[in-house]
Amino acid sequence: MTPLPGPLWLVGCGNMAGAMLRRWLEAGTVAAPNVTVINRSGTLSIDGIRVVTEVPADAPAPATVMLGMKPQQIDVVAATAVAQLRPRLLLSILAGVENSALAARFQADAIVRAMPNLPVSIGKGVVALHSDSQDAALRDAATALMAPLGLVEWIAEERLFDAVTALSGCGPGFVFRFIDAMGAAGAALGLPEEQARRLAIATVEGAGALASGADVDPATLADRVASPGGSTREGLNVLDREDALRRLLVETLAASARRNAEMAAAARG
Repeated sequence: MTPLPGPLWLVGCGNMAGAMLRRWLEAGTVAAPNVTVINRSGTLSIDGIRVVTEVPADAPAPATVMLGMKPQQIDVVAATAVAQLRPRLLLSILAGVENSALAARFQADAIVRAMPNLPVSIGKGVVALHSDSQDAALRDAATALMAPLGLVEWIAEERLFDAVTALSGCGPGFVFRFIDAMGAAGAALGLPEEQARRLAIATVEGAGALASGADVDPATLADRVASPGGSTREGLNVLDREDALRRLLVETLAASARRNAEMAAAARG
């Protein structure tokens, strides 16, 4: 495994960056003394991490920096000493901010966009990566850093990052809504609400685990559990009618992808 270049600095440490950091610490990927967080409050709910409000004047340049603030703050951060750090590896989890927009504001040997999703907090997430750099050592270092978070996929074309963000970045929110709807539907049939919710969560968890280990695609799995004339088939007939579920999800992901494209346009300035 390629080691992470030097100490890790996080610029901003909100919900997502914090989830990633906690998982890295838990997995032993990074050690707390090698991490510095820069945020405006100067506080952090993670013990043992050095927290500063700005780049210390006497600080040696870190080899690895991850931008974890809100995308709307990119110009504010670019106007600070962060832009002068010049790390070997600059990682960005800023949704909708393209490599070119990052390169126009920050300097590094390699800039890597990363799109994680919330299950990274338990090592079951998805992290999509893209970089214009072909530095194999730094790309391997980015892969190694993200590996404890879950599935790591390199995306060859940056134009597809909006689609990746809509699918896997936003996807947990859509799955949570689906679980909630399943539970509500069970309650509508007479089950106690809390029990229906527990059953829905366990059902989705088990089905997801089965799908991830199967040697066939999810559509085939669905057909396998749907006996002709049975109750599962009757329910699938509703979802499949006029491609209702597929069309709904295409519309859902398209809306998220459009928003990502809007944020990218704003970041270009």
